[in-house]
Amino acid sequence: MIGVVYLGNNPQTEERLKYLPGRQVKFMKNYKEAASACIPHVRNEHFILFYEKNVRTEDITAITYLHKNCKNIYIILLTDQLSEEDRKTYQKCGINDTLDINASVTELNKKLQFITDRESILFDDQVSKQKILRFKIPLWKRTFDIVVSLLAIIILSPILLLTAIAIKIEDRKGPVLFKSKRVGTNYTIFDFLKFRSMYNNAEQRLKELSKSNNQYAEHEQEEQKTVITSPLGEEAEQEMFDMGMESEMMISDEEVMLVGDDFVVAESDFNKQKEEDINNAFVKIENDPRVTKVGKFIRKYSIDELPQLFNILKGDMSIVGNRPLPLYEAEKLTADSSIDRFMAPAGLTGLWQVEERGKGGAMSAEERKQLDILYGQTYNFKLDMKIIFRTLFAFIQKENV
Repeated sequence: MIGVVYLGNNPQTEERLKYLPGRQVKFMKNYKEAASACIPHVRNEHFILFYEKNVRTEDITAITYLHKNCKNIYIILLTDQLSEEDRKTYQKCGINDTLDINASVTELNKKLQFITDRESILFDDQVSKQKILRFKIPLWKRTFDIVVSLLAIIILSPILLLTAIAIKIEDRKGPVLFKSKRVGTNYTIFDFLKFRSMYNNAEQRLKELSKSNNQYAEHEQEEQKTVITSPLGEEAEQEMFDMGMESEMMISDEEVMLVGDDFVVAESDFNKQKEEDINNAFVKIENDPRVTKVGKFIRKYSIDELPQLFNILKGDMSIVGNRPLPLYEAEKLTADSSIDRFMAPAGLTGLWQVEERGKGGAMSAEERKQLDILYGQTYNFKLDMKIIFRTLFAFIQKENV
């Protein structure tokens, strides 16, 4: 249930608000009266307040007071153009939305309807948070992670020490550990630890490598210029060119065109490109020249992954789960068909890693995504033990998967 309140002294605005269909607007002259008018009388009653812009200092006082005393209010500032400074100031003190001061009855009603349709999201933060599904690691899994990671760190400490020394000897410029921001469970971002296997500042050279070296890329866009010569003469060529241009401009009425600041594209083409970007989200370079000699060795035997035991001990990851992704890869997996992979623990090893090793590294991005989703839906202690068992037996591998 949503009530409507107007705070201001503009007769034209008051007149338009009186004609809102199905709405009874309360008209207030000062912010304390408006705050009293926004006190709910029934459960889950919310209020939309149209606030007429006035003197900035007075507006800040009023808006701050309203938000402090009315937790169930959505404030729309009625104004003309705002400077960048004013916009930031009004947003900071609590304005939720803006609308042109001369907005018509139709525009006012559309805004009200838009907010009403999203009432549970815009007004009740607690309800919204409860509706968002979040993964919470079970006690048995967290206990297992702490015990195993702590024991592994103690047992493998000689290997950890020798690896650190070898990395420093080969390339003294860089750190022993490589930290990168990764996206794990519930899209949580954390510092992902690995032994550095590349030369210092190697990430800056990634863009310089040819896209053809990406094992996982399924498509590559190429721009080609074609020169056509015709025996029909320049006049006939121009006629054919005009006909071709006319054909290209004849777009079906059913085709939806998406218009941006610097592009116009058919929705079908946009969706196709978006699907390709999602499928090619995982980046892996074959015969990467950025990798050091020590790096090749520790990658082959997965020694570079051992510092993640500290991530596990801290709680960022689990022994078994879905591989945490770099930010630029995770942002491509936010579609409804992909987000389920983040409703599972982030892991040192996982289902698609052992399956991929079994296939010699031949697995598409879609297959890996589906295996991540499957693990999130079916994981249990027995499955975790099976994955750990297979990981140990696949520890020495020929392919860098």
